[in-house]
Amino acid sequence: MMKRTFYALAVVCFMVGSVVNAQSKQPDWKAVEEETMEHFQAILRMNTSDPPGIEAPVVDYLKSVLQKEGIEVQTFALDPNRPNLVARLKGTGKKRPLLIMAHTDVVNVDSTKWTYPPFSATRKDGYVYGRGSVDDKDNVATGLMVMLLLKRSNAMLDRDVIFLAEAGEEGNVKYGIDYMVKNHWPAIEAEYCFAEGGGVPRTGGKIQYATVATTEKIPRGAKLVAKGISGHGSVPLQSNAVVHIAQAVAKVAAWQTPMRLNETTTAFFKRLAEISTPEETARFQALLNGKNADSAQEYLATKEPRYYSTLRTSISPTIIKGGYRSNVIPSEAEATLDIRALPDEDMPKFLDAMRQVINDPAVDIVSNSSSARPGSPPSKLNTEAFRAVEASVKRTYNTVTLPTMLTGATDMSYLRSKGVQCYGIGPMTDSEDGPKGFGAHSDQERILEEALHKFLRFQWDVVSSLAMQSSPE
Repeated sequence: MMKRTFYALAVVCFMVGSVVNAQSKQPDWKAVEEETMEHFQAILRMNTSDPPGIEAPVVDYLKSVLQKEGIEVQTFALDPNRPNLVARLKGTGKKRPLLIMAHTDVVNVDSTKWTYPPFSATRKDGYVYGRGSVDDKDNVATGLMVMLLLKRSNAMLDRDVIFLAEAGEEGNVKYGIDYMVKNHWPAIEAEYCFAEGGGVPRTGGKIQYATVATTEKIPRGAKLVAKGISGHGSVPLQSNAVVHIAQAVAKVAAWQTPMRLNETTTAFFKRLAEISTPEETARFQALLNGKNADSAQEYLATKEPRYYSTLRTSISPTIIKGGYRSNVIPSEAEATLDIRALPDEDMPKFLDAMRQVINDPAVDIVSNSSSARPGSPPSKLNTEAFRAVEASVKRTYNTVTLPTMLTGATDMSYLRSKGVQCYGIGPMTDSEDGPKGFGAHSDQERILEEALHKFLRFQWDVVSSLAMQSSPE
């Protein structure tokens, strides 16, 4: 009886040790980095410019790599040239799934402006150059590698881990996230999602902080349309539509829309104040406590327009049209407005306020509701996932985490509208790169090799801590 008991205890200890070893054992990172670079360069060399956005070659490549490892893969397509790939590693079901999402399409290029061909994936001086290197094939490559590493680890998972390589993010969501949410939701339904949207900015080679996107502003396009009497240009008219549209644009541009903080932006400015200079700290605290907030906002509007934009629903006039001959006063002129709304903005009420600001019966506001992505509450900061991100940021980058509201749009809005807690993450980038033309959507888009590899380690740390079993069943 004693021998049987001892044997049973030995088996239990072995099982516990196996689980602990599966979780604590780190991959051979040198070999992993070589494999990551191989996959990264392979997909960078595939031209998936959107439009036309032929993402099928990347999906075929990913599918082949994943299936060779025995990972379950499905593809879903509204257009056969624009498929979405879903890979799944099954867990015990003790916890709800975790989704890793990245898009395989990229924005168009003017190849004549590139030093290195945009689809060459050239490696030079520690960088990789190519369209999509930071938007968003870095996330595609690291998402692929996380799935491979989890499979190879043989670790027991408490939750399914899903990888979605989606089409159409750069302007044709009907082929990608919109299609998946509306038609194949069970394939990607999850408790948490990690996607693009965050990053780790460096200045002068020194890491400043890490950003994690927990919410985003929603595009709500609109047009101003002015109508008047047409006539000969030699006779000025008070009803001139061009004059009315110009005055309306000037009023809208000068309008300081109401400032409103939410959980994310409050935490952002609070944490930013803790790591800033005394002068900057006073400015951020003014926003938080409402004292001298006007002067702080005026400073940000001039010096830090991105911060200013996170405080409010913003308006940028982007296109003006009117007239067809120099000697003809047109009967109609219009201006396009890029409105980026706070997640909870009441748009009918907001547009009514804009009408009062314009105060001109000759000018109508036409809302472009078809361009709207779904609005949703910010993802929470008190979740297991956000805590895991903060811990991994500290371990990987030794810096503070700032929850942020994106001024641009991502496909996470579709998932948040379905109740998924989404967090935008990203690699280390140099703040100097953007102004020099090396950033996302630029003519010399690039990523530090070091940043790509560090980002993979960060993702692996986050996902494994959330998905691997913490104790044997």
